[in-house]
Amino acid sequence: MRKYKLVIVLFFFCVSVQAQMAADSVLNFINTHRNQAALFVMQNDTLIAHLNEDKMMPLASTLKILVAIEFAKQAAKHDIDENELVPLKDLERYYLANTDGNAHPDWIAYEKSIGHIKDDSVVLLDVARGMIQFSSNANTEYLMDLLGLDEIQKNLELFKVEKHSKIYYIVTSLFMYQNPRKLNEDKVIKGIKQLTEEAYCRYIYDIHKALKNDTILKSRFNPTDLSMKMQKVWSDRLPSSTTKEYVKICNALNNRAYFDEDTYAILSLILETAMENPANKQWLSHLGMKGGSTAWVLTKATYATTKKGKRTELAYFFNDLSEADNEKLQGWMNEFELQIIAKPEFRKKLGEMFK
Repeated sequence: MRKYKLVIVLFFFCVSVQAQMAADSVLNFINTHRNQAALFVMQNDTLIAHLNEDKMMPLASTLKILVAIEFAKQAAKHDIDENELVPLKDLERYYLANTDGNAHPDWIAYEKSIGHIKDDSVVLLDVARGMIQFSSNANTEYLMDLLGLDEIQKNLELFKVEKHSKIYYIVTSLFMYQNPRKLNEDKVIKGIKQLTEEAYCRYIYDIHKALKNDTILKSRFNPTDLSMKMQKVWSDRLPSSTTKEYVKICNALNNRAYFDEDTYAILSLILETAMENPANKQWLSHLGMKGGSTAWVLTKATYATTKKGKRTELAYFFNDLSEADNEKLQGWMNEFELQIIAKPEFRKKLGEMFK
């Protein structure tokens, strides 16, 4: 019996050491790659740590937090019915194969496995959950059309977010980078870079409108036409903001200050799926998050409230990462966030490093 207990203790000790090493690895990476990183952390409205918090950086799918917020607002006001059935074929119109790391097919497979798909349709709320939990881009662009881009953008004013570029259809924007006629790539890139934000978004909106009526345009899309050079320009021009602004949004979600109970109840079902884990329920009242990535970008915004009333909000963004560093960081992120939320000694170390 004693030997068995010792094995258990040693096992948990090893897990604890590995968790600490993972969290420290993110910390050290940020410290040694300060030009590629941004960080902002608050607890109970007190600043814990910051680095490049006002630097505009591509958001990737972390942007979907704003779509989730607008969904919850409209559902709470009964402008949309979260229990309405959405035909899968309606979502399929927004799906662009081989551009999402299989997120959309994986989401559909999951919904089928738990019996949520009936008559080839799924409840609207589950579409929103799939946008966050699986990061389905098809679900996102469907919801953007349903909710309205302008309405989503207005939430930036609500939260007094000042540093944020225009929101647009991220997947649709890939069509800007198709080069089927094999034109001089450098000239194409130069032309795209010279476009103002207004003009760039207008082209995307026009493409999106065309895609809704022109099935041939979508069928001609070929991911292999997207060279890495083209993809890098696309990644750099994604909707951008700062870690400070996204912590501001997370703070509003965490302290339940902006919306009524019905809105927060729906929002929790979308953003706080991590709370469905019994282990999290034991010590947390709220845990919401969304991350995003491209080949070069890695972003995350998280908020949490413990059972003891400690509120933590954090956002950390990376850009210009190598493929290897991107993959390593993704493997360390959960432990990094857990240490910030749960461990005072780690927060102290973080604060001392990024005063």
